[in-house]
Amino acid sequence: MDALIALFEQEGYARVEPPVLQPASVFTELSGEDIRRRMFVTQNQSGAELCLRPEYTIPVCRQHLEEADKAVAAYSYLGPVFRFRSGESGEFLQAGVESIGRDDKPAADAEIIGLALAGLEVLEVGPCSVMLGDMTLLNAVLDALALPPAGKRRVMRAIVSGRRLEGFENGESQGVDEHAGLLAAIEGQAPQAAKAFVEDVLAIAGIASVGGRSAGEIAERFLARASNRTGLTPQARAVLQDYLAIAAEPDDAIDAIRALAKTAQLDLGNTLEDLEARVGFIAASQADLSSFTFSTCFARNLDYYTGFIFEIHRKASQPGAAKPLVGGGRYDTLLRHLGAKAPLPAVGCAFWLDRIVTETAE
Repeated sequence: MDALIALFEQEGYARVEPPVLQPASVFTELSGEDIRRRMFVTQNQSGAELCLRPEYTIPVCRQHLEEADKAVAAYSYLGPVFRFRSGESGEFLQAGVESIGRDDKPAADAEIIGLALAGLEVLEVGPCSVMLGDMTLLNAVLDALALPPAGKRRVMRAIVSGRRLEGFENGESQGVDEHAGLLAAIEGQAPQAAKAFVEDVLAIAGIASVGGRSAGEIAERFLARASNRTGLTPQARAVLQDYLAIAAEPDDAIDAIRALAKTAQLDLGNTLEDLEARVGFIAASQADLSSFTFSTCFARNLDYYTGFIFEIHRKASQPGAAKPLVGGGRYDTLLRHLGAKAPLPAVGCAFWLDRIVTETAE
C-alpha cells in the first residue's frame, strides 16, 4: 500500500486524512438517500447527527474548502471507510485521488484513468478491463428527447439503479394523476421511506387491507404505478432504448452515438466532442483501448457524478461476477454544493483495497 501512496505523491497528489466523524446530512443530501441505510450513524452531545466516514470524496472536498489557499489542488488518501455492504465487511480500507479545479477536463479525466491503471499495476493486479460512461451525455440525450423534469428524474433514477425501461409503461399510468398531492410528498424519497409514508397514510385512513392485499402490498402497488410516469412518447422511448443499447470500444461507441443522433435529430451539443477529446488523451497515454468499453447505460449509484465515470475490473474467466476494484468520475457541482463561492471542476477515483487483496491472492 505504501507503494501506491508513493505513486500518487510522485504524481503531485498530496496525502490528506480528513476526520473519520462527518456530518451525516452532507452525505444524504449529496450522495442520495440510498446511502443513509448503509451508513453508521451516531450523535454528538448537542444531538447533531454524525456518521463514520462512508467514503472519502466528500470529506476531502470539505477539507479543501476549509484549508486550501488555492483553487487548483490534487489530493491522495489511504484509510478506513465505514458502510454496510452485502456480503462484505462494513469497515474496509480505501485509497484514491481527487483532482480539484483543473479546467482542462478531458486531460484531467485521462490522468485519473492513467493513475488508476498505474496503481493497479503497482499492486500487481493482473490484466484489467475498463468500463466508461458519461452522465453529461446521458443528460444531453434526455434533454434532446424533451422529457419533462419529473419524467427525466425518473428515467435517470431507473438507469442509475440498473432498472430497465421496460419497467415503465408508455405515457402516464392510469389513475395516478388523481393522487398528485401524495406523489409530490414522496417525490425524491428513497423507496423504503416512500413506502413507509404511504403505509402511514393508509393507517391514518384506517385501511388495513383491500381485496385481500395488505397495506404494505397496496403501498408497493401504488409506488410501482407512480414510478411509471415518465412522459416518454413511443418515439422517444424507441430512441432512448437504441441509445442505451450501445456498448463498444470507445471509438466505435462514439460513431454509433453520432449516427443515432443524426438519424433521430438529437442535438447533443459538444458532449460527443468532449468524449472524443477524453478518449484521445487516454489513447495518448498508451493505454490499451481494446480493454475499454464505453457503455451508454453504465452509471454509478452516487448522485453527485455529473460527467465522465468509470470502473475497472480484473479480467476474469467469468466476466460480470466480480465487483469493481477501482471506480470514480467527474463531480463538477459537488464543491459548489459544499459552499464553494464559484464552480470548481473536480474528478477522482477510489480503490477498494480489500477486493484488490482478495483478487491478487487468488
